[in-house]
Amino acid sequence: MAVKIRLMRVGKKKQPSYRVVVTDSRSPRDGRFIEVIGQYAPRAEPSVVTIDSDRALHWLKVGAQPTEQAGKLLEIAGVWAAYKADVGKDAVVKPKVKVKAKAVKPVPEPAPVAEPAPAADAAPEVAAAEEAPVAEAPAADEPAVEETAVEASDEIAEAE
Repeated sequence: MAVKIRLMRVGKKKQPSYRVVVTDSRSPRDGRFIEVIGQYAPRAEPSVVTIDSDRALHWLKVGAQPTEQAGKLLEIAGVWAAYKADVGKDAVVKPKVKVKAKAVKPVPEPAPVAEPAPAADAAPEVAAAEEAPVAEAPAADEPAVEETAVEASDEIAEAE
């Protein structure tokens, strides 16, 4: 059973006040509860927060989860700091949740793909390609690009 510490609305229309209750998380907001541990009156000036710190601390220790607003009220009352101080000592001694290890199937590794051996004829060509010097680019002073462009335009003119 999931237990929550949350607010339960009471009071007249447009005049809310709340009870801080411990309840099953599946029950409705204003429905059945396990225990009333405090009160919160937001319309009073200043707002009133009264919480039975012993009972709230007990419920937190047994695993009750506060809602966001109830958690803020527990911080205001000083209960949350006391809970954190107690949990820091007890958390090492007794873990609350046991985690079962799931059986994981090992993933088979793909077989290594053997590269085909190069043919005897291809080996000299590869070696020759590796040893061939790289052609150097013509210097900027040389008009090699212009000459090839002129030759290409002459060839196009002859073809026509």
